[in-house]
Amino acid sequence: MKIIHFADLHLGVENYGRIDPATGLSSRLSDFLAALDELVDYALAEKIDLVLFCGDAYKTREPTQTQQREFARRINRLATANIPVFLVVGNHDMPNAVGRATATEIFDTLAVKNVTVASRPGTYNIQTKGGAVQITALPWLRRSALLSREETKNLTLEQVNQQMQAALAQAISNQAAALDPSLPAILAAHVSVGAAKAGSESMMAIGQEPVLLLSNIALPAFDYVALGHIHKRQVLTENPPVVYSGSLERVDFSEEKDEKGFYVVDIEPGAAGRKVTYEFHPVKARRFLTIDIALEQADTDPTAIVLGAISGQPEAINDAIVRLNISLPSPIEGQLRYHEIREALNPAHFFTIAREIQRETRLRLGNQPAGEITPLAALKAYLETQKVPPERQKVLLEYGEKLING
Repeated sequence: MKIIHFADLHLGVENYGRIDPATGLSSRLSDFLAALDELVDYALAEKIDLVLFCGDAYKTREPTQTQQREFARRINRLATANIPVFLVVGNHDMPNAVGRATATEIFDTLAVKNVTVASRPGTYNIQTKGGAVQITALPWLRRSALLSREETKNLTLEQVNQQMQAALAQAISNQAAALDPSLPAILAAHVSVGAAKAGSESMMAIGQEPVLLLSNIALPAFDYVALGHIHKRQVLTENPPVVYSGSLERVDFSEEKDEKGFYVVDIEPGAAGRKVTYEFHPVKARRFLTIDIALEQADTDPTAIVLGAISGQPEAINDAIVRLNISLPSPIEGQLRYHEIREALNPAHFFTIAREIQRETRLRLGNQPAGEITPLAALKAYLETQKVPPERQKVLLEYGEKLING
């Protein structure tokens, strides 16, 4: 049985994009859809048995009709090819009111064949070309879905999160105990695990959240634990494999060095039990590149230095999202020819230029910076620079002290 595991698509992220004049859509939407297309093409070519998505189809709770249409087109390609698709609801898929539908609920409403949406915890038996598989789903859950008002009354936010963690852990344990050991079993969850290294989702998070322990999910009843929510791909433990697939496309510069893609999981029967292997498959995600340049006051042509740094890596810059950080002393700030720098960066898909100007502290009163001298000492220094006679200084300082001290 071959399974694709991916998560955190976040359609609707448009930062660092530009509008395509032909479609009127952000180029970043095209980036995210292209990554998803690579996954779908691979699934069809390799005759994958199941595609497992672990939450956050969209950036916002209320995606546009265009974003929903494009996501549905890709899911439909898989479903019509008789590849079951299992969708776990993530925090960005959740509406901001209990009575509203989730962003992926339309597949259930229309009863789309071969598509299952897990909006509540539970275990689902999914039939695939490679046989049946049990999927224990743990979607993102509101506090109200786990705890009553009485249970959370007079508790701090930290205490509420601890209560939620205990409830989630118990729900996983109960589902694991009820699994059929003769069938493959997967835990598919959209959740934070304490052992994981966070990525850009820390900046995209919607409110505080409970954090599970690795021991809460790495249960022997599961052959594989597929996780979403953390954008940095990582394997937390091997037995059973507990894996964050990471986001499918780079969201911002915090993911500049992260390789993006999806996992292919192989579950094979064996005499000593099921054998599970998994392999990461990268996609051609949009490249991000940071160029840091530190200029000195002695640099006679600072623009040439900046242009040299840009021209030295044309392949890296071409079609990438680039941020150019220039640190320079204030006396040479006016020597930078920004029109030439912007022209040199034109091959980039998108670029930003940030300057950090180093300004010398102005010394006004003796050898001390103005911000580090007391008011009375400042008055004394001023009187001395004005060559006020010592007797007169004494009188003025006495009056000054009275005024300063109120």
